[in-house]
Amino acid sequence: MKVLLQQREDLDRTVIAAVARAGCHLELAEGLVDSLAESRRATLADLDGKIVYGVNTGMGAMSGLRLDAEAQRRHQDNLMVGRAVGSAPWLRRDQARALLAARLRSFLDPAAGVSPELCLALADLLNADVVPAVPARGSGAAGEIIPLAHAGSALLGRGQLLAGPEPAPYSFGPKEGVAFLEGVPGLTGLAVLGSADARALIHQVVVGAAASHTAIRASLDPLHPALADSAELRAVLESLRDGRDGGEPGALQAPVSFRVTAPALAVALRAVDTLDAAIDRSLNAVTDSPAHLDGEFVGTFGFAGTEITAALGALTTVLVHLAEVGAARLHRLLDARVTGLAPQLSHSPGLHVGMAAVHKRAAGVTHRLRRFAIPALTGAVETSLGQEDVQSFGFEAAECLDEVLTGLRDVLACELLAVVQARRLGAPSGAALDELDAGLPPGTADRPFGRDLDHIVNHLPAG
Repeated sequence: MKVLLQQREDLDRTVIAAVARAGCHLELAEGLVDSLAESRRATLADLDGKIVYGVNTGMGAMSGLRLDAEAQRRHQDNLMVGRAVGSAPWLRRDQARALLAARLRSFLDPAAGVSPELCLALADLLNADVVPAVPARGSGAAGEIIPLAHAGSALLGRGQLLAGPEPAPYSFGPKEGVAFLEGVPGLTGLAVLGSADARALIHQVVVGAAASHTAIRASLDPLHPALADSAELRAVLESLRDGRDGGEPGALQAPVSFRVTAPALAVALRAVDTLDAAIDRSLNAVTDSPAHLDGEFVGTFGFAGTEITAALGALTTVLVHLAEVGAARLHRLLDARVTGLAPQLSHSPGLHVGMAAVHKRAAGVTHRLRRFAIPALTGAVETSLGQEDVQSFGFEAAECLDEVLTGLRDVLACELLAVVQARRLGAPSGAALDELDAGLPPGTADRPFGRDLDHIVNHLPAG
């Protein structure tokens, strides 16, 4: 797919996700290139004769040092080389590409003042699927100086690559090197991917929960439309009612885990919406520091990923709760008093274990996930010889979300497998899981169910 960027807003979070994962081709429209050239001319003109941080001075604690003309010519490239101190583990291909796409988006803002050539070089990097080795951990700085230095080194032709051809070396012009190191494009790109994954997975949890409701013939009372107190809860209740494939309730009240499923899902959807709003604000914000604003060069707070990091932490926490509720629903699916089926959904109780060990796997995964539901946005660390450094630890927040998404898929796979087992043993079922059922080995006798779970887990990201 080819995407023509007429203005910076065209490179929104949907396109960034598509660029990161589908590898769609980016082109900058002639009018956009012309506007970049104009902002670059204005930036260079306003640089003349001024002392500007990171352009003709050192950085951080060395900002009081003035650079002579020769040093200034080397300075913008040198900013990358000395700060590329990271190592494995590296960002995945889609994550590194999301970083580059978000970096390009921020450079389309006139406040960055970079050249159209730099923007075109970034687009070329993406279009050629050049994947720089960008460290996923160990960035103890205000902002993303270390990971961005690795990405910038790839443009210089001096960085380590994970994939793609060696790019034609690009040399950063005045102010372009310091611009490349500023902002939070890595955190923003990671959040774009995490949000898209979370939204898709939440909808899959709705399908799985509705199938469980059907399998145990749960009461429809908790799904009554009058209980909706928000648009999100209304949508969840409607989806669960649509997925609950009729039949008389098996008991007066549904188990507690089934009753709290809908509000937990609604909270998760609100958390994704909050994250998306934070991402959009980040994409529209002035991230450069110093930024070229009204003819002046202004030091900003564009390196602070506070809002996105906080939103990632909140989403991570509510997804851990979804995993806990899912594991509890799974436990009830094994209860003969709830389902009216064989205990543990066993082919031959006592001789065959059925889904008991599958539930133990879900319980173990859920316990592990709880340690990721911690705030990353804490712990200012002094690293700059007396100059303050306050970190948002956004990469850590994104990594926690990624771990929890992986774990929630695992728990959901366990629940889906149990529902398939239940329907094969005679539980009522709708058509939602027909395709999943057909893709698993036949029968209900014990087998290495881990293979079944791997099959389900591997198919969930594809929808």
